[in-house]
Amino acid sequence: MSIIYILIPIAILLTALGIYLFFWAVKSEQFDDLEKQGMSILFDEKTSDDKRQHSDLNTSSNKEKNISK
Repeated sequence: MSIIYILIPIAILLTALGIYLFFWAVKSEQFDDLEKQGMSILFDEKTSDDKRQHSDLNTSSNKEKNISK
């Protein structure tokens, strides 16, 4: 029976910690866009290196077209 005197304060502390962490997550905007991460896997996002390489390829192919004319 004396164990209940230990378990009740521990339960209260864990509940308070859980409530604090929940409000912290809401305040720090963790739940603002729930669908972004789920949709991000469906689309291929190019990194800046990929964009730069793609633009370099377009520039070199345009130069080759201008030379051949």
